[in-house]
This record gives sequence, C-alpha cells and structure tokens, in this order.
Amino acid sequence: MYKKLLLLLTITTCINVNANNSVIPNASINLTSLSENGIEQWQDKVFSGKSIYTVEEYQGKLALKASSDNAASGLVLEKQIDLMATPHLNWSWLAENKLQGLDERSKSGDDFVARIYVVIDGGLWIWRTKSLSYVWSSNQAQGLVWDNAFAGDSVKMMSVRGKEANMSQWFQEKRNVFQDLIDTFGDKGSEQANREAYQYIDVIAIMTDTDNSGKKAQAYYGDLIFTQD
Repeated sequence: MYKKLLLLLTITTCINVNANNSVIPNASINLTSLSENGIEQWQDKVFSGKSIYTVEEYQGKLALKASSDNAASGLVLEKQIDLMATPHLNWSWLAENKLQGLDERSKSGDDFVARIYVVIDGGLWIWRTKSLSYVWSSNQAQGLVWDNAFAGDSVKMMSVRGKEANMSQWFQEKRNVFQDLIDTFGDKGSEQANREAYQYIDVIAIMTDTDNSGKKAQAYYGDLIFTQD
C-alpha cells in the first residue's frame, strides 16, 4: 500500500510552461473531455489489482465509471497546472455504495469509493513532494482534513463528501486548489512565498480503491475542469 502512495508522489513530468507565468483571461482546462475521449490521455497505474474504468452514460450524464473489487489502481494525468491562472477544480461525482466500518485514518482502512489527487512534484527533492487528496469518505464527516496513514503529512486527505452524503446522487464540487494547499500544508507567510510553494501542480489522479478492506465499490466521475473563476 505504501508503494501505491509513493508512486503517486514521485511521478515526474515534462511539460511546456508559459514562459512569463501570465494569467490567461477566462481560462478553462478540461482534463478529461469525456465526450471527446480525452480520458485516453490518462495513464493506468496499477498498485494492487486493477480497478475498472469505463466511459458510459449514467442517469443521463456522460461519466467515468469506476469499479473496484479488492483492488487499487488509478488513472493518472501528468500535466502542469498554473494555479494562478486556473485555481478552481470543478467536477461532479456519484457513489453507489459506502465502504462501511472502515477507519479511513488507519492503514487498514485507507480505501475510498472515490478520490481525486492533486500533486506537487518535488522532483529530486522528494521531501518537497506534496499531495492533496479530495475524497468521498464513507465514515468521516464532511469537511475534515487528516494526514494519510501511510505517507504522513506529505499527503493530506480532505473529505469533500462524508458519511452524511446520499448514495446514487450526483454532487457538483468546486475547490480553490491554491487556497486548499495553503490551508492544508501551511501558509508560508506572504503572497510571494505561497506562490513559490503552491503555484503549480504537476499530476492529477483519479482512484477508486478497496485493496486494504477487500470490499467492493462503484462510483462515477464527471469531467474534471480547472477554471479561473
């Protein structure tokens, strides 16, 4: 299981970056573009058995279906996002079932019916790598943040949806990733210092996993879109 987190933390990128770091007015970046097979740009990362990801319509909405049966694999996109230009991550998701009885703060309970990672790659300085995981928690309350049981404070877990959330219902989410990174990993004391620490994320990952609990989970994800507003 530690291998699963370590691989997500250490993926490197080779991306062309805007040379002057300028903000693009009304910028919008659709990372998945499900209607145009954009998900094919994402790479499979198998850690312990393979979760199944397919694009199909569900409740009248085109979605990425994720099914896991005692498995842990994800879809990973290596793409640098300038959070000064597009700080907001927008997505929708739906869970068909909860993973009952798990302590998701423990190693044995580190499974989620749905989660989305954003990763700052530290490159050769692996200790600088940070990951924020937006999770649909089956057993924690909505709005909590905690250190990952395997990776400690280098991976922060945030329960965007919690145990109170209805099953089989779509929820639309919008997170200011730049502000969330400041809030979860710490304010560096000035606007410039925060930009230096958190301006770019390098990797985004989607994962539905049940390898620790041996349970089954099924969830659906809508398009993941970064926007300026």
